[in-house]
Amino acid sequence: MVRAIWKGALTFGLVNVPVKVYAATEDHDVSLHQVHNKDGGRIRYQRKCEVCGEVVAYQDIDKAYDDGERTVVLTKDDLDSLPAERSREIDVVEFVPSDQIDLLTLDRAYYLEPDSASPKAYVLLRKTLEQTDRTAIVRFSLRQKTRLAALRVRGDVLVLQTLLWADEVREAAFPALDESVRISAKELELSASLVESFASDFDPEQFTDEYQEELRTLIEAKLEKGDAVDTSETFGEREEEEAGGEVIDLMAALRASVEKSRAAREGGGKGTAKKKDAAADDKAEGKASAKKPAAKKKKAS
Repeated sequence: MVRAIWKGALTFGLVNVPVKVYAATEDHDVSLHQVHNKDGGRIRYQRKCEVCGEVVAYQDIDKAYDDGERTVVLTKDDLDSLPAERSREIDVVEFVPSDQIDLLTLDRAYYLEPDSASPKAYVLLRKTLEQTDRTAIVRFSLRQKTRLAALRVRGDVLVLQTLLWADEVREAAFPALDESVRISAKELELSASLVESFASDFDPEQFTDEYQEELRTLIEAKLEKGDAVDTSETFGEREEEEAGGEVIDLMAALRASVEKSRAAREGGGKGTAKKKDAAADDKAEGKASAKKPAAKKKKAS
């Protein structure tokens, strides 16, 4: 199980259920980036000011709101002055019939794990929701934002699924779908018959992302064929360093460490020092090579 992203307590009435929150879903898409088609060099983007043309360091960037005519700049101090949401409680607002939850409003899903020596209160709430066929509507804070969510049961686990706010769901009004459309009884009967011919029980395991599977197969075939650019030796060896916690290229940092260690070793240190430097050298090179795509990686199922 991945690391918990949030810890707190689920509360309703006088009942307090300590829980840990985990992301319930993940993205399986192959991560791709842009390169120069001539030499495979990585294409990178700079944060450039449209007014002065300067490349701006991250610590010098503020946020702003633009209404189309005017721009309001919001500094870090401005944002820090807002009442931050730091509550560690998931408050149950009400229990509603589960069929009243519009699937269109469902957003991100999280698993709740009991975070106490005795999970009795957790199991009690889960069984109550199952027995009453109710979904709990809750409020909680995550990353300084107030969230509305539906608390429901999935197997033996409580699932917290954030909800879109009412004003975030667009209304659908299509003139073509008015009451003037007439459907005959025969047309409806034939349509129902067609639906019945496709009827089945849904099993998500039967469906796979064929595009991603073929993409992985293509990448592996190119690696085995040797059709790849060794960017670890040719490109991306230098990254522009900016103050304020800018991210430095890991490969460049590892390579610089290896070269420094090798230079110190060749400088004529003691035998023991040489062995330590060699071990550090091998460890650093091992980490660097681990970042390269594995040519013998098994095909994703």
